[in-house]
Amino acid sequence: MPFSVSIPFVELLGFRLRRWADGVAELAYEPQPQHLNSFGVVHGGASMTLLDVAMAHAARSVQRDMGVVTIEMKTSFLQAAQGPLVARARLLHRTATLAFTDGEVRDAAGRLCAHASGTFRYVRRLPAPGRAVHDLRVPPGAPGTE
Repeated sequence: MPFSVSIPFVELLGFRLRRWADGVAELAYEPQPQHLNSFGVVHGGASMTLLDVAMAHAARSVQRDMGVVTIEMKTSFLQAAQGPLVARARLLHRTATLAFTDGEVRDAAGRLCAHASGTFRYVRRLPAPGRAVHDLRVPPGAPGTE
């Protein structure tokens, strides 16, 4: 399924959105050689980005007209991540302005590689004095654009 907004960094990494509904998001990721660290396993920054995007989508899945920005994120790496990966995230609780989420990354064998918790702030695209407002980049065929 297409992402609802265009995120160039996510496109560069090649993440694929597989589920996005009811407080849950699932993304697939096939790391490329340039995404590995010096040990030949997935770089922690790529895993953290995968978790961040999955948790943000879990938060947005219940209110798609809002954006979210990451306020806080804690990641624990349990074992080296290799090969195709899947990130699953869920919305644990939300207020009018905040979303509390958790997520995990598993490898093709189902082993838990990383776990994260994150707090996100819901934001509207409003102009502010002295600042330009950048519209969300929505790709053709994205959910909600039909």
